[in-house]
Amino acid sequence: MATASILQEPVRPLRRVEYDKLVEAGVFEDERVELLYGIIIRMSPIGPPHASAVAALNELLILRLAGRASVRVQSSIAASDDSQPEPDVAVVPRNNYRQAHPSDALLIIEVADSSLTKDRGIKAKLYAECGVPEYWVVNVRDDLVEVHTEIVGGAYTRVEPHRPGSRIRLTAFPDVEIDVRDIL
Repeated sequence: MATASILQEPVRPLRRVEYDKLVEAGVFEDERVELLYGIIIRMSPIGPPHASAVAALNELLILRLAGRASVRVQSSIAASDDSQPEPDVAVVPRNNYRQAHPSDALLIIEVADSSLTKDRGIKAKLYAECGVPEYWVVNVRDDLVEVHTEIVGGAYTRVEPHRPGSRIRLTAFPDVEIDVRDIL
């Protein structure tokens, strides 16, 4: 079978600069995709619980971090030469990002429903490898926020579950707390 034999051939990953050119050319105009480890991945559709959590996080973080950091929603992060994910929320250093996507983030948040396996797996690995000190997975199915911290050897070694009623203190801004009830 031709498909099986071609899958055994070496694959050349797409580089981020090439991906950016394809995006600029409108190749993915009607698609929701992101670049992870050189592979173009389709993103999951956004349902009401997902959209609601993203909107709540956006409002909460903008109000608490105004003048201290930028809050970007569903925007690209230049994670590495072969990865440009589009996290649901990213808290990044204040800067002018007109010429390039940010390559540093203080906090990245993925809201997960159907994407839970990817967000706990490949996305957690990628964000840890590029040094994001704090990564949240907002699990809308189970009403849970998983806070990933303490990177050792390119992996998060601490994962703390937070349920409605608990509060999460941001690592980069210890004076900022978010009540999980305000997200879910």
